[in-house]
Amino acid sequence: MLTETLVDHDVKDLGLAAEGKRRIEWAAQEMPVLRLIRERFAQEQPLRGTRLGACLHVTTETANLAITLKAGGADVYLCASNPLSTQDDVAAALVAEYGIPTFAIKGEDHETYYKHINAVLDAHPHMTMDDGADLLNVLHQQRPDLLQGIIGGTEETTTGVIRLRAMAQDGALKYPVVAVNEADTKHLFDNRYGTGQSTIDGIIRATNLLLAGKNIVVGGYGWCSRGIASRARGMGAQVIVTEIDPLKALEAVMDGYRVLPMLDAAAIGDVFVTATGDIHVLDTPHYAVMKDGAILCNSGHFNVEINLPALEALATEVREPRHFIQQYVLQDGRRLNVLGEGRLVNLATAEGHPASVMDMSFANQALAAEYMQNNATHLKPDVYRVPLEIDREIARLKLEAMGIQIDTLTPEQARYLSSWQEGT
Repeated sequence: MLTETLVDHDVKDLGLAAEGKRRIEWAAQEMPVLRLIRERFAQEQPLRGTRLGACLHVTTETANLAITLKAGGADVYLCASNPLSTQDDVAAALVAEYGIPTFAIKGEDHETYYKHINAVLDAHPHMTMDDGADLLNVLHQQRPDLLQGIIGGTEETTTGVIRLRAMAQDGALKYPVVAVNEADTKHLFDNRYGTGQSTIDGIIRATNLLLAGKNIVVGGYGWCSRGIASRARGMGAQVIVTEIDPLKALEAVMDGYRVLPMLDAAAIGDVFVTATGDIHVLDTPHYAVMKDGAILCNSGHFNVEINLPALEALATEVREPRHFIQQYVLQDGRRLNVLGEGRLVNLATAEGHPASVMDMSFANQALAAEYMQNNATHLKPDVYRVPLEIDREIARLKLEAMGIQIDTLTPEQARYLSSWQEGT
């Protein structure tokens, strides 16, 4: 039933709320760890009185996180962390069914995107929750008058953590932030298995391409790229990895992938996927040698990994042969196809990560918010890892929910591991 008095919002269509609620409930079935946390939060109210500003991908999984935070007593205000990642029915349901102020519309322009971020900041949050650090960045650069009221924040993704560490290094970060991305139960699973599967899903949905036999070039070999490479190989693709880090490049070789400089890979690749967190991974020299019909897409947080202005400057025409495909026709007639405007392909053209893997990521977010609430006064402005005990508890709960049991050390084994006297 729709709430009688609607909270502040800017969404596409509240008439979509019923469908959004059904999909949110479907995702909840695959998020048992978050459900257990929500049950405890409802009893203990650890976030009572906290206004929490969240800038996240507005998906069914994020909705379950927002509902959990609200159950814990927080007043949650939500906006999108990417213009193409919002699921409009979910945004409508959050407003109309769950009473959570939400400001997000799929396909919103640059001006609207930042208007929505400022709408969340207008609530004067005590805590921020970011996916890419845009909320925190706007707060620091444009709304510094609000900083005094912030006790701390959390950050979801690799790109955001990179930005925050740069801010901390420069002394610009004004409050403590927990790097949820660095929890083992986040990056080892969400980044690898979630990004791996959902990126391939986004490519196939947008193109209906057969991946078997194709040369797929993966930019980078961090956790996200490892997942993409693994899933692409599983679909029968010939996978090429590009890297700047010799250790990661060596690991890719040992994992059985061909490793090349991007300029060499550009001439033979059929599909290119960037996931590095850096700028212009695909650029003008690469476009000059790419095949006619090459597919270009990005799974890094920001749409800067593919140099789109440079590609547009080379094009004589830009057209849309299918939804979410921008085809750039070059002077020599070659056609280069960019998926989802170069934004996160798994969210721009598909539905993002499966709920079961986001269960762990958002369990980290919920418990990190509780940790920040309890410890912010003892933390200086810096970037912090999720405490190990939280990481292990989430892994324990996930295994329990999956019906999987593991061994425990015997007293003899525990003594042996803590002793240095016993040798061979």
